[in-house]
Amino acid sequence: MDLGLRGRAAVVAGGSRGMGRATAESLAAEGCRVAVLARTQSDLRETEDALHELGSPDALGLPVDLRDQGQVGDAFAFLDERWGELNALVNAAGPIRTGRLDELSDEDWMRDYDLGVLTMVRAVRAALPLLRRATFARIVNLAAMSIRHQSPGLVSYTASKAALASASKNLARTLAPEGIIVNTICPGIVMSPVLADYVERAGDPSLPEGPLEAAYAVIERDFASSNDLGRVGLPEEVASVAVFLCSEQASFVVGAAVPVDGGSDF
Repeated sequence: MDLGLRGRAAVVAGGSRGMGRATAESLAAEGCRVAVLARTQSDLRETEDALHELGSPDALGLPVDLRDQGQVGDAFAFLDERWGELNALVNAAGPIRTGRLDELSDEDWMRDYDLGVLTMVRAVRAALPLLRRATFARIVNLAAMSIRHQSPGLVSYTASKAALASASKNLARTLAPEGIIVNTICPGIVMSPVLADYVERAGDPSLPEGPLEAAYAVIERDFASSNDLGRVGLPEEVASVAVFLCSEQASFVVGAAVPVDGGSDF
């Protein structure tokens, strides 16, 4: 299937690692011009090089703290001058904090809400003029399966992702009359360096062989999070859905919260 993305312009906010990085790479492989917004210069340079190698005709790694409205605005002003339009915005940034209610301070809650919700709000607000100029425009936000399957050990993370999903639905209804389509992906547990480190620190010799299965066993044990496949996901399995939702083919999927979680009670 031709997704119609060759030469189109896309931004991945939080795109230097994990699911954001996988999405940026998949967009590059489709021939998109891809800009990645993230904080760490070394990650950005490496990501930019990888996107070029995958086929992006104009890959950019822009150093941006998504918690700073000024930096976000400057990045999109730069892209306005360079591209003049934007076909897709993927918001992949978010908190990674674990902790129960009595373990988290007010500052922890505010930081997670900022990372989980306001980073998206800032990016969308700055991107709207470019999205409105494009022949088609998509916004894809990454929430989490845990918004429907609660875990007390992820209380602030899940609350921020639930707020993101709610804001995304309202954005979808607001922007659909303009032809700007907004959808949300709700990933399950996906393999990442943070998760791999967590499994290693568990140091449990009884874990099953295979990194995806071992990670699943730890997550099921510690956070009561299970799925039908019995393994955690891969970032590229989420990215493939994100790229479709960024495309012209996703023209009648509006305001959806799509689970990509290996099968759950979502």
